[in-house]
Amino acid sequence: MNLRFIVSRTIQFYQKNGIIKTLKKVISKIPFSKQKREEKEETQNYKLWIQNNEPSEEELENQRNYKFNYNPKISVIVPMYNTKEQYLKELIDSLLQQTYSNWELCLADGSMEEQEYVQRLVNQDERIKYKFLNANKGISENSNEALKLASGEYIALLDHDDILPVFSLYEIVKTINENPEAEFIYTDEDKLLEEKENRIGPHFKPDYAPDTLMSYNYICHFSIFKKSLLDRIGGFRKEFDGSQDYDLILRAVEQANQIIHIPKILYHWRMNIDSVALNSAAKPYAYEAAKKAIRAHLERKGIKAKVEDSSILGIYKVQYEVVGNPKVSIIILNKDHKKDLKRCINSILEKTTYNNYEIIIVENNSETKSIFKYYDSLEKNEKIKIVKYEEKGFNYAKLNNFGVSYCTGEYIVLLNNDTKIITNNWIETMLGNCQRQDVGIVGAKLLYGNTKVQHAGVVLGLTGVAGHVNLGLDAEEPGYMARNIISQNFTAVTGAMLMISKQDYEEVGGLDTDFPVAYNDIDLCLKIRQKNKLVVLNPFVQAYHFESRTRGYETTKEKENRLEEDTKKLKNKWGSIFEKEDPYFNINFRHDVSNMRIRTDKI
Repeated sequence: MNLRFIVSRTIQFYQKNGIIKTLKKVISKIPFSKQKREEKEETQNYKLWIQNNEPSEEELENQRNYKFNYNPKISVIVPMYNTKEQYLKELIDSLLQQTYSNWELCLADGSMEEQEYVQRLVNQDERIKYKFLNANKGISENSNEALKLASGEYIALLDHDDILPVFSLYEIVKTINENPEAEFIYTDEDKLLEEKENRIGPHFKPDYAPDTLMSYNYICHFSIFKKSLLDRIGGFRKEFDGSQDYDLILRAVEQANQIIHIPKILYHWRMNIDSVALNSAAKPYAYEAAKKAIRAHLERKGIKAKVEDSSILGIYKVQYEVVGNPKVSIIILNKDHKKDLKRCINSILEKTTYNNYEIIIVENNSETKSIFKYYDSLEKNEKIKIVKYEEKGFNYAKLNNFGVSYCTGEYIVLLNNDTKIITNNWIETMLGNCQRQDVGIVGAKLLYGNTKVQHAGVVLGLTGVAGHVNLGLDAEEPGYMARNIISQNFTAVTGAMLMISKQDYEEVGGLDTDFPVAYNDIDLCLKIRQKNKLVVLNPFVQAYHFESRTRGYETTKEKENRLEEDTKKLKNKWGSIFEKEDPYFNINFRHDVSNMRIRTDKI
């Protein structure tokens, strides 16, 4: 990476983010900084991952000799424009070496003049089709011209300076044979430095996640479409040049019969100074086109929302418009702990900009006079209601179900008494998500008092039966592929602060009282997922969570035994789900740490 490029990037970052963030960014790049050490460690881990998980020469030979029941032709579409000879040669070589042979390469060249080397390279194999366009029609129209050359049952998109690993098409066809209904397939990818053997920055992606896709084009490369799907939705659209793939993907997911993600690195995205892979500011028009593509997608779905830039180029914030003025009921359990409850209530009353809400405090056998005196003062507020739960003991599920029975709102917020709201428009933001027909539960980003992340989504099988991802990161630290700062889908979120419609809550039977303390929120999310509804983590809603102030940590032998029993119950109830990888994580990540770190063992 040359000095001119580094200076250019630094200036661009400063202009967008100011001096403080720029200084933090520069410090993070110092060789001995924690972030730099972690990046170096992950680069080494990725080399081990490649060594342990990509096919050996013997396995590649087996692939070449393997006979599939179905051998579809894969048409690889490549729009060219002033393509370097070295890049085109490496691209074609990567196809000629594929272990699956029923493919064709469709090249549409929008260069100003035809280069002599091009014809020499395309003449290497009859499967290579080439059309010189005599004019640059733009990326979308050039791609459509390449599409016209295609005769395959499936269409794969490849940029003119990128390459495929030799086993890529084999894995695609293997997946097609295993999933004959699949109309859209995408894979994991990494980045390729100028030296072909120098691979870095693997992007291990979640399975199809609509909200994650609204935040940025995480699908990107390698995208493969059934030709009949492209015929239905049409080809590339010129008005989205720069983000034409994003627009195509958004239209594809709206109509695809089945979407399959292959968690393997099957695409190498070349890094050079003119590439977005290395320089996010290389194509500024692409970001406007991306927002335009998201807005068009939302309009087709009949959803009203604002699409805005986030703090990082290429990552977007979608603020869904609240429909009507539905009432929201906030359920807070409490036993004594006046200080915690007062801080929580005050933060709601001071911060909340949405007016139509009520607070229902479920009083659970408090003993101190001060708390009852505080309750008396609260009940003077017409928005606050105190309901008394007479049964002894603590059963989080029973207590919340009891509170819900007193709700008059259409939507419910479960909120711990040891929280403090940070975000002013928190109800509107969560409600905008929760009103969508495809969403069942919305969670928030919760922070410890020191502003480190306490909760930013729950992954099944992480650090035990289920764990919080990105635990301990700074609140605005991007994390792996910006997964700490984007709205996205998870299998579950914590019950310390979540929103759900009262209808959905009642339809799934509320919280399961067989889980009195632990995992009742995980169970609730799994019941919602069973209804084919999404769980959304919205990081633009934030609160402090002074965790376990009410009941303490699982430290005594009795509490440890209870947690172990709850773990067994959860796995028995949802056994088939726990046997699989969490769809919103990735099998290539470690499960023994909270952050998304690369596994190095053979998977």
